[in-house]
Amino acid sequence: MREKTKKATFNLHPGILIELDEAVSRGAAPSKNALVERALARELKELRKQDRRLQWEQAARDPLFLRDVEEVEKAFQTADAETARGIR
Repeated sequence: MREKTKKATFNLHPGILIELDEAVSRGAAPSKNALVERALARELKELRKQDRRLQWEQAARDPLFLRDVEEVEKAFQTADAETARGIR
């Protein structure tokens, strides 16, 4: 079953609209809506990725987070060593 869509209105520069028409005419997508949705999905995915990267960068400078990571590494050090011996 197809997911329902909701109408949205945006103002775009005329040059972008021309390129959009041309791309759809060449078969880049079945419709303008499909191409715009695909482009937005990619952009939003990239923004989420950048946000996660920023959060990791901030965590890497957070002493409490670093201490937690160190404690977890110490807690699993023995288990990791046992697993490594079992792999050989």
